Amino acid sequence: MMSCKLKWLPIQRWMCRKPKLQQEEGWSWVDGHLLHQGRVFLPPSSPMIPLALDHVHGMGHEGIQKTLHRFRADFTTPGDRGLVTDYVRSCRVCQQNKSECLKPGGLLQPLEVPSAVWTGIAMDFVEALPCVHGKLVILTVVDRFSKFAHFIPLGHPYTATSVARAFFGEIVRLHGIPASIVSDRDPVFTSSFWRELFKLTGTMLNMSSSFHPQTDGQSEVTNKIIAMYLRCLTGDRPRQWLQYLPWAEYCYNTSYQSSLQTSPFQVVYGTYAPGKAKLQAVEQQLKDRDEFLIDIRSRLEQAQQHMKAQVDGSRRELFFQPGDWVWLRLLHRPTASMGVQQRGKLSPRYFGPYQILERIGDVAYCLQLPVGAKLHDVFHVGLLNQYRGDPPSAPPLPLPPVKHGQVCPEPQAVLKSRMARAIHELLVQWIAQPTANASWINLSEFICLYPNF
Repeated sequence: MMSCKLKWLPIQRWMCRKPKLQQEEGWSWVDGHLLHQGRVFLPPSSPMIPLALDHVHGMGHEGIQKTLHRFRADFTTPGDRGLVTDYVRSCRVCQQNKSECLKPGGLLQPLEVPSAVWTGIAMDFVEALPCVHGKLVILTVVDRFSKFAHFIPLGHPYTATSVARAFFGEIVRLHGIPASIVSDRDPVFTSSFWRELFKLTGTMLNMSSSFHPQTDGQSEVTNKIIAMYLRCLTGDRPRQWLQYLPWAEYCYNTSYQSSLQTSPFQVVYGTYAPGKAKLQAVEQQLKDRDEFLIDIRSRLEQAQQHMKAQVDGSRRELFFQPGDWVWLRLLHRPTASMGVQQRGKLSPRYFGPYQILERIGDVAYCLQLPVGAKLHDVFHVGLLNQYRGDPPSAPPLPLPPVKHGQVCPEPQAVLKSRMARAIHELLVQWIAQPTANASWINLSEFICLYPNF
């Protein structure tokens, strides 16, 4: 049994206010401690309760039930379950390192279905392919209405200018300028050149929030399918993927889509009826095609509603108000700049807390990030967790630099430099990593990510 230095007078006064307890069995005084059935008695107002809770909970930061069991093994106090529940829920260590066994927060918010072909598209990149004739990246462009896709091979490093040139050469010349583009927050899509270019063309850029690639789900699924096609077609000859890319595009566009109940090729180009060259026949054919497109849109909306019903069944509604404090999950391992020494599985799951500045839409929130944070400040509600306890007085820890939506490691030293294909690169050793894990990085990119190094 644990020993606690309890004063006689406060307990004696409390017992005088509770005369019925004196009549119950199991009460005794031992060395100035009031015991009940062999456990130290603590009145609800005792200043020793927080210390006792900190001792039994700090042993392993267990849950409510296990902490309550340990507390009752040495102490007894009225309303102990409520005291333990409030203490465990407001424990800062538990909030930052534990995962909630609840459904993900935030219901599905489907994007609006376009009204015509190639008016709303989605874009993304498939990287890390074998280098063939200088090409090792695929730019995927998908029409969100017809699901028709184009796969454009690119070299590395690609820039906003080269991507725009390929986009206008392969997409705009065939289908015109789209009304909207859905994409992630790749540096190409967030660059000033890209924003200004499509601002002049009148195209709306809809980008995903930080660490939430589900926003661009159409491109993510298409990337998965094209990778599967190339993996199956090339087999043990992966360096022939560029040769099979046109065939993979044809297979994708002529395949049956369950949401369309037809193929993308059929939606975009329709069918040609030979021998019907009269004006009345042509007019009827165009009329039939318009009705076909209207039917396609209703099918997409129906498929969208069916998907929303299925997804919402495994999710829960979660709301916050401006001014609330929340924990943020980055979904990637932290770095030394976060003030955390653990790595991998032992790293904290949440960072912060950070204050909510604004609610954007139904499932996105703008957070007040630390000064100098190179991270988009809008996050999906599924990455947030409610902060319990008194609002923090100290400013939150700074966030690490981010590249392509991933947290970058912190540099420790620059070992070497070289010129590779007219590009100045540095060999950088990272903090808390062996020298064998040192990697080459572009000098301009290094200066952009770590300006104070």
